[in-house]
Amino acid sequence: MRSSDRNSGGDRKPRSAGGSGGSGGGARRGGQSGGQGQSGGQGSGSRGGAPKEEPKRPAKPRPEERRYDVGDTGQSGANRPGGVAPSKPRSKPTGNRGRKPLPSPARPRELDAQIEERVRARHDKPKLNLPKTFPGAEQEGERLQKVLARAGMGSRRACEELIAQRRVEVNGQVVTEQGVRVDVHKDEVKVDGLTVATQSHLFFALNKPAGVVSTMEDPDGRQCLGDYVTNRESRLFHVGRLDTETEGIILLTNHGELAHRLTHPRYGVKKVYLAAIQGPLPRDLGKRLKDGIELEDGYARADHFRVVENVGKNYLVEVTLHEGRKHIVRRMLAEAGFPVERLVRTSFGPIPLGDQKSGWLRRLTNTEVGMLMAEVDL
Repeated sequence: MRSSDRNSGGDRKPRSAGGSGGSGGGARRGGQSGGQGQSGGQGSGSRGGAPKEEPKRPAKPRPEERRYDVGDTGQSGANRPGGVAPSKPRSKPTGNRGRKPLPSPARPRELDAQIEERVRARHDKPKLNLPKTFPGAEQEGERLQKVLARAGMGSRRACEELIAQRRVEVNGQVVTEQGVRVDVHKDEVKVDGLTVATQSHLFFALNKPAGVVSTMEDPDGRQCLGDYVTNRESRLFHVGRLDTETEGIILLTNHGELAHRLTHPRYGVKKVYLAAIQGPLPRDLGKRLKDGIELEDGYARADHFRVVENVGKNYLVEVTLHEGRKHIVRRMLAEAGFPVERLVRTSFGPIPLGDQKSGWLRRLTNTEVGMLMAEVDL
């Protein structure tokens, strides 16, 4: 009896109290075929004798399906190729799972172009497209006669005469009317065919030899300052003058305002001269020169006087003054009774002649230009 029970599965207790051993085995076999995966070998047979149906899947999608599966082929995140769910959902969850969202209709290009034009019109400010030289353009530029005067072409009245004589060109066109405005950064201004430097300023120091005329051009054909200026593309002019027989430093520039102030007596820019005279010299010669020597055009006073060298009757004296009248040093010493045999200007304001050779032209450094500007409050 025990062996038959062991072979027929009677070693376990029946789950149903009212069922026989055979019926219990049938229910167990039915549970194995229809309900695998249940814990503890639980079959489909119930205590009441009837098997329970598998619970239906809820209509609402699971969180992972609602997050990853909407709009896709129906595969969940775990069932995707590779087994990795996407990091972001492709579309928002909707009630219709498995359907792809409808694409938004694209705007026509004409509409995009209209929108862009409206934005630009709202933010961009209109610009005034004025010509470079326009008499009524008060918004930009400077008057031509003012630019010419600042460049050293003379006073404003003299520059107006140049314009009236049709000697001034702006951008290749001859200017005939007054009040024309120019842009010093863009326009090209020429006088008698030579470019006037309206923006970039040049500063040179020349050791003028004796016998050179202090003009840029000489109608008689004599040697002049213009012969020592190799850069003829820009118009230069001399700051003050030196006598034909006087040697020494003379400045050349195209900065009209600076040249005007350097030569004006109000700013008191001092010039130093070395003069060779014959002695003997009285002790009170320096005092007489400082107190003033009466000349035909008024008194002339020296700022400083000293004897530099004395060899026998030959004296080398230094005279410092801030006036710039014609032949003033020669006339002062001659009036005092000591004619000048040789005269050299050794400095002009803060710019010394140094060891610069006779007839040599050099460009001033930025430091020297700054010293000149500070001398006349520019």
